[in-house]
Amino acid sequence: MARESLKARERKRERLVAKYAKKRAELKAAGDFEALDKLPKNSSPVRLHNRCKLTGRPKGYMRKFGINRVTFREMASAGKIPGVTKSSW
Repeated sequence: MARESLKARERKRERLVAKYAKKRAELKAAGDFEALDKLPKNSSPVRLHNRCKLTGRPKGYMRKFGINRVTFREMASAGKIPGVTKSSW
């Protein structure tokens, strides 16, 4: 389980990216890179990192489900993810 501070930092970055997305797009289109440079660093979408929504684990992230592989396996085995069944062949 990730520290709460890391999860909170990532949520803060997501809010900043959403807040400045329109302004950032306008400045890029206008070619005003000096004004773009004055925006907060964390408002850049490049600084976002995918983390599990439940545990905050940064590795093994499954984009389709928004969780990591370990959590996914536990939930799938317990039948908590609709449409996902254990495969056997």
